[in-house]
Amino acid sequence: MSLLDRISGPADLQGLSISELHRLAEEIRLRIIETVQRNGGHLASNLGVVELTIALHRVFRSPTDAIVWDVGHQCYPHKILTGRAVRFGTLRRKGGISGFPKRQESEHDIFDTGHSSTAISSALGLLQARMCTGQKGRVIAVVGDGALTSGLAMEGLSNAGQLSLPLILILNDNRMSISRSVGSISRYLSKLSASVRYQSFRTRVDAAVLRIPRIGNLLFSLINRGKRAIKAIFFKENLFVDYGFEYVGPIEGHNITALIDAFLHVRELNRPVVVHVVTKKGKGLGKAEEDPESFHGLGPSCPDIPGPGTTSHGESFTTSFADALVRIAQQDHRVVAVTAAMGSGTGVAKLAERWPRRVFDVGIAEQHAVAFAAGLAQGGLRPVVAIYSTFMQRAVDQVFQEVALAKLPVLFALDRAGAVGEDGETHQGIYDIALFKAMPNLVLFAPADSEEVSAFMDFALGLDVPCMMRYPKAYSPCPSPQPMLPLELGKGIFMRKCAGAKVLVLAVGPLAYTAAEASDRLEKAGLSVDVYNVRFLSSIDENYLATLCAQYEGLVIMEDGVRTGGFGESVAAILAERGVNVKITACGFERNPLDQASRDELLARAGLDAKGIQKVLSEMLQSLEPSPQQVASTPGVARIGPRAVSGEVQHVR
Repeated sequence: MSLLDRISGPADLQGLSISELHRLAEEIRLRIIETVQRNGGHLASNLGVVELTIALHRVFRSPTDAIVWDVGHQCYPHKILTGRAVRFGTLRRKGGISGFPKRQESEHDIFDTGHSSTAISSALGLLQARMCTGQKGRVIAVVGDGALTSGLAMEGLSNAGQLSLPLILILNDNRMSISRSVGSISRYLSKLSASVRYQSFRTRVDAAVLRIPRIGNLLFSLINRGKRAIKAIFFKENLFVDYGFEYVGPIEGHNITALIDAFLHVRELNRPVVVHVVTKKGKGLGKAEEDPESFHGLGPSCPDIPGPGTTSHGESFTTSFADALVRIAQQDHRVVAVTAAMGSGTGVAKLAERWPRRVFDVGIAEQHAVAFAAGLAQGGLRPVVAIYSTFMQRAVDQVFQEVALAKLPVLFALDRAGAVGEDGETHQGIYDIALFKAMPNLVLFAPADSEEVSAFMDFALGLDVPCMMRYPKAYSPCPSPQPMLPLELGKGIFMRKCAGAKVLVLAVGPLAYTAAEASDRLEKAGLSVDVYNVRFLSSIDENYLATLCAQYEGLVIMEDGVRTGGFGESVAAILAERGVNVKITACGFERNPLDQASRDELLARAGLDAKGIQKVLSEMLQSLEPSPQQVASTPGVARIGPRAVSGEVQHVR
């Protein structure tokens, strides 16, 4: 029987020897590797915190002692040790356990965390509440070094020092966020962690001194006083000490004994303390140790899930963006790129390979990235800011204040828009339309395929206003062999058009291809539906749109965003203001977050796959047919069943 099979909760760690804890660490690593290979997920970050997690649960008593994980993508060992080892094989699957901490899942998951740099603030608030209400238990925040590039983390540090509460901050220093950590904070931590060998030696010396009969404790106390005096004289510059924290470390993060000893010590302190732990991202898997960035987040062994209405042929939207970025940068020397620790994920790394000085990775600091880009634009450059849709939520204020109000020519590339899939609620990109379509001066665009990605980037450079382009984590549909119709501000293009159609589909992004597929299926049944790729989600030519929609009896709006505040509501308002009387059905996501499932499963659940769209269109067509009573009472009208198509369907772009 494996050790892991004997662990039903943190309490089961208490009876294990140190050698058994090391054996348990290897079993946990193997379980994580096997599961991520099958399901996809975050690998390198979790392999790096196995010993750290074991030591935390050996010393502290979760959930009485609250362990708050920053970002949360490194919580797999925590989940395994807190009663979820049996269900770990369902990780990131529909109906399974989440890849991030989730309160609904376990009392050991204190917050639903999926974005970086929040743990210090939320843990401090929890600790203050416990102090006010008399609740027992320590509060521990586990924070990666990359998180310290965020202003929010620094705000939390400042307030924690001010309140002087006994917050325990575990700094997991692996010199990585997703990409390699950047900035002066990273360099500073490197200086602190340079003495990790000395710290290991010092731990052994301290243990030896304590074993000396009679005088061991007194000698140990004298040595510690001397060390503190030397630190005060020669090592005055310590960021954490200046913030009001006690500083412990650096400690070798894969030495379980050293970690347990340190945690036992800080558990008794009654003041804020930072425990600086140096770990190796990808520990235990050679390839992941060599290339932790590539092994940060992996898909399952099967090919990535294709986009709606497509096959697995072609290129992803991210690749299309990366190629177009390199092309326009080659044509225009003003073009630069900004990203927030997502160089590879967004495709910006491809530009960095050609012109590294034209790419700025600011670390996990989305607010700074946007404000920095505003400065670049004000100075005459044409910045392209590539950030995932879910993370751009963190910089809404800067998009409005620094860019939109100032009408600065910044192009935002929102990758992972719409349904994202297995990362669950915290990473969905379904809110960006509602968040950004009302921004002043901002042109919001949703390309349907790779050709439109490239065309809009050229178009944006010529507008000299803020622009935003949203696209999903999916393969691009294969564009029509016909030449792409040029972009015209505020107007879209027809994907399908036939004479006599009573229903029009307004589709956002690649859903236009899915709707076209549904239209083709209906056409075979003798039913005609027109499909319009809207392209623009703001700066809409409202008069043109109203004139277009007035030609139909029924209107179906398809968007891969929330319906509340979404594009459908904009269209309904435009038509109402102009007195256009048309039956409208808006299809999209509910505003409740989407839990983990594949992208295809999430789209199907919302009726945004070809089958679901066909069903909605059939219901709309049926509702527009006259009832038998209406037919009988209307002179000259014969009831002939399904309406025949007048003329052939035109497949246009």
